[in-house]
Amino acid sequence: MDKSKWDNLRGHLKTITTHKLLVMENCFKVGLYKQGLLHDLSKYSPTELITGVKYYQGTRSPNAVEREEKGYSIAWLHHKGRNRHHFEYWIDFSRAAGGLAGAKMPLNYVIEMVMDRIAASCVYRGKEYTDASAWEYYQREKPFLTGAMHPETQALLETILQMLKEKGEKKTFAYIRKLLKKGSY
Repeated sequence: MDKSKWDNLRGHLKTITTHKLLVMENCFKVGLYKQGLLHDLSKYSPTELITGVKYYQGTRSPNAVEREEKGYSIAWLHHKGRNRHHFEYWIDFSRAAGGLAGAKMPLNYVIEMVMDRIAASCVYRGKEYTDASAWEYYQREKPFLTGAMHPETQALLETILQMLKEKGEKKTFAYIRKLLKKGSY
């Protein structure tokens, strides 16, 4: 392997491990210990790791770069099919909707999705990260999500991300712990 591939491997492993540790830390803060430990382990599988190294840039997801080159991302298809904190995992055929539709996600996976978005924003924004970063990222992708995500799941995600932006992590995580104790949304 040439030097640039080694640099990409090192950089990608640092990025995904930092992300995983941030998600784990935040999941632990709200009581999701098992999910914190198991979060994104598929990123270390050959299917996802090879793509990560090949398309590594350090400032955005290698899956986005692969998608731009090929029109799809094998790594993303692999990832979303194994990680329940992605709303895309919950898309299924629905006779009621007349085609594909998002199913309502279980609460614990919605919370893991929030932690995933916070950590991704933190990793990719670096020193420019604020409590508004995850909300801002969501706003950029929202036009592509509406209709694909279950409306109740989307409403909860928006509520939590707005709360984080407006009230900060401490109050938002307290709200999340109360929600988890309640067990539903």
